Amino acid sequence: MAGSISFELVTPERRLAAMEASEVVVPGSEGDFTAMAEHAPIVTMLRPGILRASGGGETREFVVTSGFVEVNASSVSVMAEEAFPRETVTREEVEAVLERARAKLAEAPEDERDVGEKMVADLVHLIEMME
Repeated sequence: MAGSISFELVTPERRLAAMEASEVVVPGSEGDFTAMAEHAPIVTMLRPGILRASGGGETREFVVTSGFVEVNASSVSVMAEEAFPRETVTREEVEAVLERARAKLAEAPEDERDVGEKMVADLVHLIEMME
């Protein structure tokens, strides 16, 4: 595919996707961004959200939690702590992840609460996006 970028999504348990894409929309820690062929190199953290990979006339969507993404001119590699095809994820499952995040936040030391609070806020936003 002309102007394509190689996309791969993996978790510690398995590889969920590998395809040639025209664009990949990533929920980055500083906001969503779109990676396309010839993208400037970047390594950033994921935040909970919906990742979209489009190419070959199809768009695949995945619900991701935390992790990392590496982008260069020819590839997007996403290493997610948890990721699932969007069509297989229910609101209840995301709410269960939210409850686990809230429990961890309640036990977190004061100097680590900012990260936990952001995770909780991002999960709440993800639940709203799924409605």
